[in-house]
Amino acid sequence: MPEAEASVRDRELFSPPSDVRGMTKLDRTAFKKTVPIPVLKARKEVVSRLMRALRRVALQRPGIKRVIEDPKDEDSRLIMLDPYRMLTSDSFEKPELSALKELDVNPQLSQYNLELTYENFKSEEILRAVLPEGQDVTSGFSRVGHIAHLNLRDHQLPFKHLIGQVMVDKNPGITSAVNKTSNIDNTYRNFQMEVLCGEENMLTKVRENNYTYEFDFSKVYWNPRLSTEHGRITELLNPGDVLFDVFAGVGPFAIPAARKNCTVFANDLNPESHRWLLHNCKLNKVDQKVKVFNMDGKDFLQGPVREELMLRLGLSTEGKPSLHIVMNLPAKAIEFLSVFRSLLDGQPCSTERLPIVHCYCFSKDSDPAKDARQRAEAVLGVCLEASSSVHLVRNVAPNKEMLCITFQIPTATLYRDQALGLQNDQEPPLKRQKTGEPFSGEPQSASDS
Repeated sequence: MPEAEASVRDRELFSPPSDVRGMTKLDRTAFKKTVPIPVLKARKEVVSRLMRALRRVALQRPGIKRVIEDPKDEDSRLIMLDPYRMLTSDSFEKPELSALKELDVNPQLSQYNLELTYENFKSEEILRAVLPEGQDVTSGFSRVGHIAHLNLRDHQLPFKHLIGQVMVDKNPGITSAVNKTSNIDNTYRNFQMEVLCGEENMLTKVRENNYTYEFDFSKVYWNPRLSTEHGRITELLNPGDVLFDVFAGVGPFAIPAARKNCTVFANDLNPESHRWLLHNCKLNKVDQKVKVFNMDGKDFLQGPVREELMLRLGLSTEGKPSLHIVMNLPAKAIEFLSVFRSLLDGQPCSTERLPIVHCYCFSKDSDPAKDARQRAEAVLGVCLEASSSVHLVRNVAPNKEMLCITFQIPTATLYRDQALGLQNDQEPPLKRQKTGEPFSGEPQSASDS
């Protein structure tokens, strides 16, 4: 049977009753339904071996036992089969028929009336049956410990408490469902949320890339979709390197770097993020390797970062550890690149020791990589085309990408004397183009969390 046709029939047979359409307060008893299921009779002593042979055609539904007692024969069992794969006994494939013959099982099918209840329907099936026909169905969410974080659309809001209850019911370990009610604040990167179902407790614990983080989800920024990116940056570091984490949050870049024996300077303006960053450093036993700050990103760069760069770039150190600066505030980080212009005094070090920046941004441009590079160039005043790379992190919304541009800060940008020399020669490294005007930043949309 064609997949599309089977999918339609599956929705028809395993859809909840039609009278649940429009329900806003969950009534689990309204989801009872009886459906005809093909069954195969077999002696109970051969059932285990038979089930291995019938994996392809056995019924798979939440909470349904595929093998039940035969009410007419206590020595036999009934094996429930998938009604879309098994229309008749002719639907068995050759290996399955061979197994039936070997175990002396009659391939003839009979019908069993199976009663489905709320527990037997999937979350997507329940929501598709309840929400207005043709509307988008929310069955996905971001999991943050025991919390299911949803971003509901306007047409889903009348059903928000029912949706939250379904998410809690259908996902083991989820005890609270929340919906974001405001855009992410660009200062502290938190947002207002409404508890749709379950406990009000927002203190949660998560595991990411073998590290443990604890925090109050209602007061700090955390995005489980960035775990791969956190791991990617960590892989770029070598033991002994130095990491400056300008917008550190609760530590998903800083802590793995410290565990890799890097020296870490981690900063966040949000007092709650700062508090949980300190807590997580202790929790992961790296508190002696991470220097934690609670400052504005610009002040952090012009203060502790500048001082450390002046010290390290002025030393003749064997091994020459790499210096990395992570700027994960995609709505505004590119604006902070202006701080690097004439940041350091004195004579430039060798170019191979100059800091490497990993700067995150959003783009709605048709060529997001080019857009990210041009905006960074406009702020820095130099051309980066030959000395940068752009990594696509993820799609955050239709026609909106999150990217990371990585580059080594040019000497002419970083050192005051070099920048003055260029000005005196009247040879600016880059003429600002209209398409490369500094990005003013935009509030993160509901999907950016």
